[in-house]
Amino acid sequence: MKTLKNIDEQCATNTENPGETLLNIKQAVDRVLIACETFENDIGDSEIVRASQVRFREKTDPILSKSYFINRARTWPQGYQGDHKTLEFMYRNSPLSEGIGYYFDVLSLGRPLAVGVRNRLKKLKELLKEELRLRRNLSVLNIACGSCREVSELAADIKESGARFTCIDLDDAALSFAADRLLFSDLSPLTSEQVSLRKYNAVRMFDHELNMKEFGMQDIIYSVGLFDYLPTDFLTTLLGALYELISPGGKLITSFKDASRYRHQEYHWFIDWNGFLQRDESDFRSILANAGFPNSSVTETREESGVIVFYIIAK
Repeated sequence: MKTLKNIDEQCATNTENPGETLLNIKQAVDRVLIACETFENDIGDSEIVRASQVRFREKTDPILSKSYFINRARTWPQGYQGDHKTLEFMYRNSPLSEGIGYYFDVLSLGRPLAVGVRNRLKKLKELLKEELRLRRNLSVLNIACGSCREVSELAADIKESGARFTCIDLDDAALSFAADRLLFSDLSPLTSEQVSLRKYNAVRMFDHELNMKEFGMQDIIYSVGLFDYLPTDFLTTLLGALYELISPGGKLITSFKDASRYRHQEYHWFIDWNGFLQRDESDFRSILANAGFPNSSVTETREESGVIVFYIIAK
């Protein structure tokens, strides 16, 4: 905090050197992350660690809250972690704060998981575009759709292929944001039958009969981000139910954050974003196997940074 207060004063008087300031903040953050990891390992008591994380955020809030991203990821203005506006901030890759907050925005956008999230969108678009190219008139179900950025950016491909996208989310604000975005494409739900936005709770989708009643068989089902937050046993059941909903020749596309590729302390100490579970590749493979997917049906790929792994399960 002494280091940051000094930098904050320099930023307030416009006397900081931008490159040097960013480097100094990064070095200070990295030192603290190492200290946090050491503390966790030495203490070995999850309750003490969680209480310490809360105190850490309280003590650092006077300065770190000046960052748009850190403040948003600490306060959850939509009522949950990883809302569509937070993800849109990562997608745009543009700082929104001033002073020292600007540098923390820049630093946050450059961390491995933020880079992975941007690449995740790019990889998802590539996978969907290939499916749209190969087959026409696909029925596609987008679970926990958020801002539907990939849908709007693939508007021309979707329109050309005749595909029909059903995009579901529980957040009214996310659905409203998506509707506004799609107004600028040829796929506005107001004028096109190819995209529909629907409020629906994805955690209800563990029952095949209910899924059939609500959605019917689908050629492509995809969800990126949601499954990181679901307990393993429930996720296994959910994936099995979604697979039943896929027509022969169809695919289930999902992704996971690989905990071995980033520091979880960034999200448990600096921000209050610990809802996504810390899993690695062995955990993912175990979940898919327990869901009943034969290994021969599963294709694994990663986005460019390698932080996020995709699984495409063919039927």
